[in-house]
Amino acid sequence: MELNTDGIIGQSTTLASVFRMLGKVAPTDSTVLVTGESGTGKELLVRALHANSKRAAKPFVPINCGAIPKELLESELFGHEKGAFTHAIRSRSGRFELADGGTVFLDEIGEMDLALQVKILRVLQEKEIERVGGNGVKKIDVRIVAATNRDLENEVAAGNFREDLYYRLNVIPLHLPPLRERGGDVLLLARNFLERFCGKKNRPLLKFSPLVEKILTAYDWPGNVRELENVMERLSILADGDTVQPDDMPPKILRRLGDIGAPADETADTPEASTPDEFTRVVAAPAQDRTETRARPPAGEFVWPVLADLERAGMDLKTFLDAAESRLMDEALARSGNVKNLAAEFLGIKRTTLIEKLRKRNML
Repeated sequence: MELNTDGIIGQSTTLASVFRMLGKVAPTDSTVLVTGESGTGKELLVRALHANSKRAAKPFVPINCGAIPKELLESELFGHEKGAFTHAIRSRSGRFELADGGTVFLDEIGEMDLALQVKILRVLQEKEIERVGGNGVKKIDVRIVAATNRDLENEVAAGNFREDLYYRLNVIPLHLPPLRERGGDVLLLARNFLERFCGKKNRPLLKFSPLVEKILTAYDWPGNVRELENVMERLSILADGDTVQPDDMPPKILRRLGDIGAPADETADTPEASTPDEFTRVVAAPAQDRTETRARPPAGEFVWPVLADLERAGMDLKTFLDAAESRLMDEALARSGNVKNLAAEFLGIKRTTLIEKLRKRNML
């Protein structure tokens, strides 16, 4: 069955791995903990989780644990009986009752008070709730999905979050990558947002100049998708002409990037082209020159290295693989204009992984 990911835009390898996990987890009733920085779109991911579950026809009930005062949150979650507290003039169902048969989404669960965490733990263990001021329990059938931008393991160590609740919630962890690790998704999202905002304002669709595209891709987007969306709305209102130019971009972004418009040969940290070496000579050699036992492949077909290549180059396996990895990173950085997140996308790895590899090889 095709995965329903309505509202989530992206084609990066990092997002694709999230979708693969989503496809496996959604049909189950397992509790899921979604983590990720603020603004990455955690609620959209949780909605997709619900939409692809067996509970899709039942309610999806979100509640932001950090936006409701802690003295009111218990009543919001579990409901209350008439007279339970001042202004409780009638009995009221809570979010868990309203979601019966469906999914409850506890957003920013790291903000929840410790006393209330105990009651959430009971819901997970016993599948029952008790209204504020009530004297009986009610069985419920809900799937609980929680999300946070905090490191809950650190919160547990600091005594701010219950360890037993953490392990109950973290049955299936789903991590949504920050925008800076999603490579080409930045431009995909930017164009989508800009098209939507231009349509709302009845103005012709704006385009990005090549330098603006480079700026959008190079900026690290600390506010993630939410920040990108806000910038696109601003451009749809303030940009002059039919093409977005660097002067239209927020000054904060331009200051953070510095002189990104410098030519490639003037960019200080652009990797130099590697000179031909023994690795290049061996791997680039025609197949018939590399081993006598292997037939020449059809034109354009990839030629796998063989042991004779290592022997001819005087390399062991580790040296050979390190050389291959370094050359591929060189090429990815050159093709991306030294934009690390794009280079990582070309290589099919995370930006943080690329940075770590570059540091190990003193390529930064």
